[in-house]
Amino acid sequence: MKARSFIRIGLWAAVAVMAGAILWTVLFYSNASPLSEEKPYGVPFALVDQDGQPVTEAVFQGRPTAVFFGYTHCPDVCPTSLYEMAGYQESLKAEGHDLQVVFVSVDPTRDTSEILKNYLSALDANIVGITGDPQKVAAMAKGWGIYSEKVPGDEPDEYTMNHTATIFLLDGKGRLKSTIAFGEDPKSAAEKLENLFS
Repeated sequence: MKARSFIRIGLWAAVAVMAGAILWTVLFYSNASPLSEEKPYGVPFALVDQDGQPVTEAVFQGRPTAVFFGYTHCPDVCPTSLYEMAGYQESLKAEGHDLQVVFVSVDPTRDTSEILKNYLSALDANIVGITGDPQKVAAMAKGWGIYSEKVPGDEPDEYTMNHTATIFLLDGKGRLKSTIAFGEDPKSAAEKLENLFS
């Protein structure tokens, strides 16, 4: 009988210890801070803007940003997307929201800072243009998962570019929060942009 009693006591003690350990673990991790916070999207880069001034990934810090990769010779997708973003930017501004729009060229060979400046000034919007060394631009685009491919034309300098037409939406810390597809319903796009400020 004594042996059975000791066994029972031992078992109950073991159960109590396990229960206590589980309770401590739950309480500890429920109050603990996350081990790591979500990091800014993309990769570090050192390029130039439409004024020829240095620009890095720090441009995505401080306020929500819409980022689009395209090129100035683009016949349809790029101007359509940029005009739409300029419109959203103006609407948000009227509501007291400061949306930054960034246009990264996937054709830096032709899209110099001067070309970018002339192109973006025609939109009558506050858009940051980014270009620079082709290899560095390619590295940045790759870090964002951007697809781009040159499509030869009749003349060497008359090529077009197939490229990702997604608009990336970042929060004020440069973290990816959502995307807008080309041709997406305007109401859906507007809601996604509004959510950046909520």
